[in-house]
Amino acid sequence: MDRRFAPRPMRVVLSQVRALAVRVVALALPNRCALCGNLSHTVMCSACDAAYWNEARLRCDVCAVPLGAGQPRPRRARGRHGGAGSASAYRCDACRATPPPFDATLALADYRAPLDGLARGLKFHARLALGAEFAARLAQRIDDTDAMHAAGRFDVIAPVPLSRGRLVARGYNQAWAIARPLARRLGVRADAALLARVTETAPQSRLDRRARRDNVQAAFVAAGDLTGCHVALVDDVMTSGATLAAAANALKAAGAARVTNLVALRTARD
Repeated sequence: MDRRFAPRPMRVVLSQVRALAVRVVALALPNRCALCGNLSHTVMCSACDAAYWNEARLRCDVCAVPLGAGQPRPRRARGRHGGAGSASAYRCDACRATPPPFDATLALADYRAPLDGLARGLKFHARLALGAEFAARLAQRIDDTDAMHAAGRFDVIAPVPLSRGRLVARGYNQAWAIARPLARRLGVRADAALLARVTETAPQSRLDRRARRDNVQAAFVAAGDLTGCHVALVDDVMTSGATLAAAANALKAAGAARVTNLVALRTARD
Protein backbone atom coordinates (compact mmCIF):
# COMPACT_ATOMS: atom_id res chain seq x y z
CA MET A 1 0.00 0.00 0.00
CA ASP A 2 1.22 3.48 -0.87
CA ARG A 3 1.85 5.19 2.49
CA ARG A 4 0.53 8.49 1.15
CA PHE A 5 -2.98 7.05 0.74
CA ALA A 6 -3.11 4.98 3.93
CA PRO A 7 -5.52 6.03 6.71
CA ARG A 8 -3.89 8.25 9.34
CA PRO A 9 -3.71 5.54 12.08
CA MET A 10 -1.98 3.22 9.63
CA ARG A 11 0.45 5.97 8.58
CA VAL A 12 1.40 6.44 12.22
CA VAL A 13 2.03 2.71 12.67
CA LEU A 14 4.04 2.53 9.44
CA SER A 15 6.15 5.49 10.54
CA GLN A 16 6.89 3.90 13.92
CA VAL A 17 7.73 0.52 12.34
CA ARG A 18 10.06 2.24 9.90
CA ALA A 19 11.85 4.10 12.70
CA LEU A 20 12.31 0.83 14.61
CA ALA A 21 13.62 -0.93 11.49
CA VAL A 22 16.20 1.80 10.93
CA ARG A 23 17.49 1.36 14.50
CA VAL A 24 17.73 -2.44 14.15
CA VAL A 25 19.61 -2.17 10.85
CA ALA A 26 21.98 0.41 12.33
CA LEU A 27 22.88 -2.02 15.12
CA ALA A 28 23.30 -5.00 12.81
CA LEU A 29 25.46 -3.49 10.05
CA PRO A 30 29.07 -2.25 10.21
CA ASN A 31 29.37 1.42 11.10
CA ARG A 32 29.83 3.76 8.16
CA CYS A 33 30.61 7.46 8.06
CA ALA A 34 27.36 9.42 8.05
CA LEU A 35 28.72 11.74 5.36
CA CYS A 36 30.85 9.75 2.91
CA GLY A 37 29.65 6.21 3.63
CA ASN A 38 33.10 4.73 4.14
CA LEU A 39 33.70 2.27 6.97
CA SER A 40 34.41 4.16 10.18
CA HIS A 41 34.73 3.40 13.88
CA THR A 42 32.95 6.68 14.61
CA VAL A 43 29.80 8.38 13.33
CA MET A 44 31.97 10.46 11.01
CA CYS A 45 35.35 9.48 9.64
CA SER A 46 38.42 11.59 10.37
CA ALA A 47 38.57 12.88 6.78
CA CYS A 48 35.00 14.23 6.85
CA ASP A 49 35.50 15.58 10.35
CA ALA A 50 38.50 17.60 9.19
CA ALA A 51 36.85 18.70 5.95
CA TYR A 52 33.46 19.89 7.19
CA TRP A 53 33.50 20.66 10.92
CA ASN A 54 36.49 22.93 11.43
CA GLU A 55 35.66 26.07 9.47
CA ALA A 56 36.41 29.24 11.41
CA ARG A 57 33.15 31.19 11.47
CA LEU A 58 32.30 34.48 13.16
CA ARG A 59 28.66 34.51 14.31
CA CYS A 60 26.29 36.83 16.10
CA ASP A 61 26.39 35.92 19.80
CA VAL A 62 22.63 36.37 20.08
CA CYS A 63 21.22 34.57 17.02
CA ALA A 64 24.32 32.79 15.61
CA VAL A 65 23.75 34.11 12.10
CA PRO A 66 27.05 34.02 10.17
CA LEU A 67 28.78 37.40 10.15
CA GLY A 68 31.66 36.46 7.90
CA ALA A 69 33.75 33.54 6.71
CA GLY A 70 37.26 32.75 7.82
CA GLN A 71 37.26 35.01 10.89
CA PRO A 72 38.09 32.94 13.98
CA ARG A 73 36.80 34.00 17.36
CA PRO A 74 39.28 34.92 20.10
CA ARG A 75 40.20 32.09 22.45
CA ARG A 76 38.96 32.16 26.02
CA ALA A 77 41.27 33.99 28.41
CA ARG A 78 41.64 32.49 31.88
CA GLY A 79 41.80 34.62 34.98
CA ARG A 80 44.06 34.00 37.95
CA HIS A 81 41.47 31.75 39.58
CA GLY A 82 40.70 29.71 36.45
CA GLY A 83 37.54 31.60 35.56
CA ALA A 84 36.71 32.77 32.08
CA GLY A 85 37.89 36.17 31.06
CA SER A 86 35.57 38.73 29.55
CA ALA A 87 34.03 37.58 26.28
CA SER A 88 33.92 39.82 23.25
CA ALA A 89 30.37 40.49 22.08
CA TYR A 90 29.41 40.15 18.43
CA ARG A 91 25.89 41.14 17.37
CA CYS A 92 24.28 41.35 13.96
CA ASP A 93 22.41 44.50 12.95
CA ALA A 94 19.03 42.80 13.39
CA CYS A 95 19.74 41.77 16.99
CA ARG A 96 21.08 45.23 17.81
CA ALA A 97 17.97 46.88 16.38
CA THR A 98 15.40 44.47 17.82
CA PRO A 99 16.81 42.13 20.47
CA PRO A 100 15.03 38.74 20.43
CA PRO A 101 13.63 37.18 23.62
CA PHE A 102 16.49 34.69 23.85
CA ASP A 103 19.87 35.87 25.11
CA ALA A 104 22.39 33.83 23.13
CA THR A 105 22.70 31.12 20.50
CA LEU A 106 25.44 28.60 19.87
CA ALA A 107 25.50 26.77 16.52
CA LEU A 108 27.94 24.13 15.35
CA ALA A 109 27.96 24.93 11.63
CA ASP A 110 26.01 26.35 8.73
CA TYR A 111 23.00 24.47 7.37
CA ARG A 112 24.38 23.55 3.96
CA ALA A 113 25.58 20.51 2.05
CA PRO A 114 26.73 18.02 3.11
CA LEU A 115 25.98 18.73 6.78
CA ASP A 116 22.32 19.45 6.07
CA GLY A 117 21.96 15.75 5.24
CA LEU A 118 22.85 14.92 8.85
CA ALA A 119 19.98 17.05 10.15
CA ARG A 120 17.56 15.43 7.70
CA GLY A 121 18.82 11.97 8.64
CA LEU A 122 18.13 12.66 12.31
CA LYS A 123 14.79 14.37 11.76
CA PHE A 124 13.19 12.19 9.11
CA HIS A 125 15.06 8.87 9.08
CA ALA A 126 15.51 8.06 12.79
CA ARG A 127 19.31 8.13 12.64
CA LEU A 128 19.43 8.80 16.36
CA ALA A 129 23.19 8.28 16.64
CA LEU A 130 23.46 11.66 14.93
CA GLY A 131 21.72 13.23 17.92
CA ALA A 132 24.45 11.94 20.21
CA GLU A 133 27.07 13.15 17.72
CA PHE A 134 25.61 16.65 17.66
CA ALA A 135 25.45 16.57 21.47
CA ALA A 136 29.13 15.65 21.80
CA ARG A 137 30.15 18.45 19.46
CA LEU A 138 27.93 20.99 21.23
CA ALA A 139 29.41 20.03 24.60
CA GLN A 140 32.91 20.57 23.23
CA ARG A 141 31.94 23.88 21.61
CA ILE A 142 30.39 25.10 24.86
CA ASP A 143 33.65 24.34 26.64
CA ASP A 144 35.63 26.21 23.97
CA THR A 145 33.44 29.33 23.76
CA ASP A 146 34.10 32.48 25.77
CA ALA A 147 30.50 33.69 25.90
CA MET A 148 29.19 30.37 27.20
CA HIS A 149 31.56 30.50 30.17
CA ALA A 150 30.80 34.15 30.83
CA ALA A 151 27.04 33.42 30.95
CA GLY A 152 27.36 30.78 33.65
CA ARG A 153 26.13 27.23 34.09
CA PHE A 154 22.76 26.04 32.76
CA ASP A 155 20.12 25.12 35.32
CA VAL A 156 18.15 22.92 32.94
CA ILE A 157 18.31 21.75 29.31
CA ALA A 158 15.10 21.36 27.32
CA PRO A 159 14.26 20.45 23.73
CA VAL A 160 11.95 22.43 21.50
CA PRO A 161 8.84 20.22 21.72
CA LEU A 162 6.87 18.72 18.86
CA SER A 163 3.10 18.76 18.79
CA ARG A 164 1.52 15.58 20.11
CA GLY A 165 0.36 14.53 16.66
CA ARG A 166 3.78 15.00 15.08
CA LEU A 167 5.51 13.22 17.96
CA VAL A 168 3.21 10.21 17.67
CA ALA A 169 3.64 10.08 13.89
CA ARG A 170 7.44 10.38 13.97
CA GLY A 171 7.99 8.30 17.09
CA TYR A 172 10.64 10.60 18.58
CA ASN A 173 11.63 14.25 18.96
CA GLN A 174 14.90 14.98 17.16
CA ALA A 175 15.63 17.89 19.53
CA TRP A 176 15.35 15.54 22.53
CA ALA A 177 17.75 13.13 20.78
CA ILE A 178 20.31 15.94 21.07
CA ALA A 179 19.27 17.46 24.41
CA ARG A 180 19.33 14.27 26.47
CA PRO A 181 22.92 13.15 25.71
CA LEU A 182 24.07 16.78 25.86
CA ALA A 183 22.68 17.14 29.38
CA ARG A 184 24.49 13.97 30.44
CA ARG A 185 27.77 15.29 29.09
CA LEU A 186 27.36 18.63 30.85
CA GLY A 187 26.03 17.17 34.10
CA VAL A 188 22.87 19.27 33.86
CA ARG A 189 19.26 18.23 34.38
CA ALA A 190 17.31 17.55 31.19
CA ASP A 191 13.55 18.02 31.06
CA ALA A 192 11.59 16.93 27.98
CA ALA A 193 8.38 18.35 29.48
CA LEU A 194 9.67 21.79 30.43
CA LEU A 195 7.93 23.24 27.38
CA ALA A 196 4.71 22.06 25.77
CA ARG A 197 3.52 22.84 22.28
CA VAL A 198 -0.14 23.67 22.78
CA THR A 199 -1.16 24.29 19.17
CA GLU A 200 -0.75 22.26 16.00
CA THR A 201 1.28 24.43 13.63
CA ALA A 202 2.08 24.16 9.94
CA PRO A 203 5.64 23.01 9.11
CA GLN A 204 7.88 26.08 9.29
CA SER A 205 9.82 25.05 6.17
CA ARG A 206 6.76 25.84 4.03
CA LEU A 207 6.40 29.43 5.27
CA ASP A 208 8.14 32.73 4.67
CA ARG A 209 9.84 34.61 7.50
CA ARG A 210 6.82 36.63 8.66
CA ALA A 211 4.48 33.64 8.41
CA ARG A 212 6.89 31.56 10.49
CA ARG A 213 6.73 34.11 13.29
CA ASP A 214 2.93 34.26 13.21
CA ASN A 215 2.66 30.46 12.96
CA VAL A 216 4.36 29.80 16.30
CA GLN A 217 3.69 33.04 18.19
CA ALA A 218 1.55 31.40 20.89
CA ALA A 219 2.53 27.79 20.30
CA PHE A 220 4.33 27.10 23.61
CA VAL A 221 3.74 27.18 27.35
CA ALA A 222 6.23 26.42 30.10
CA ALA A 223 5.50 23.93 32.86
CA GLY A 224 6.06 25.40 36.29
CA ASP A 225 7.98 28.28 37.81
CA LEU A 226 11.39 29.02 36.25
CA THR A 227 12.20 32.13 38.27
CA GLY A 228 15.90 32.93 38.03
CA CYS A 229 16.75 29.91 35.88
CA HIS A 230 19.23 29.79 33.00
CA VAL A 231 17.55 27.53 30.44
CA ALA A 232 19.37 25.90 27.53
CA LEU A 233 16.94 25.37 24.66
CA VAL A 234 17.97 22.70 22.13
CA ASP A 235 16.93 22.26 18.50
CA ASP A 236 18.39 20.62 15.42
CA VAL A 237 18.21 23.53 12.96
CA MET A 238 17.67 27.27 13.40
CA THR A 239 16.32 29.07 10.33
CA SER A 240 14.46 32.33 10.98
CA GLY A 241 14.63 31.92 14.76
CA ALA A 242 10.84 32.27 15.06
CA THR A 243 10.31 28.92 16.79
CA LEU A 244 13.10 29.51 19.29
CA ALA A 245 11.88 33.07 19.92
CA ALA A 246 8.36 31.84 20.67
CA ALA A 247 9.75 29.16 22.99
CA ALA A 248 11.98 31.72 24.73
CA ASN A 249 8.99 34.01 25.25
CA ALA A 250 7.18 31.19 27.04
CA LEU A 251 10.22 30.46 29.21
CA LYS A 252 10.70 34.13 30.09
CA ALA A 253 6.99 34.41 30.93
CA ALA A 254 7.53 31.60 33.44
CA GLY A 255 10.36 33.55 35.06
CA ALA A 256 13.49 32.32 33.28
CA ALA A 257 16.32 34.80 33.74
CA ARG A 258 18.26 33.71 30.67
CA VAL A 259 17.61 31.51 27.62
CA THR A 260 20.48 30.17 25.54
CA ASN A 261 19.78 28.34 22.29
CA LEU A 262 21.97 25.35 21.44
CA VAL A 263 21.48 24.25 17.83
CA ALA A 264 23.29 21.86 15.56
CA LEU A 265 23.03 23.86 12.33
CA ARG A 266 22.18 27.46 11.45
CA THR A 267 20.98 28.86 8.15
CA ALA A 268 22.10 32.21 6.83
CA ARG A 269 19.65 35.08 7.28
CA ASP A 270 16.67 34.34 5.03
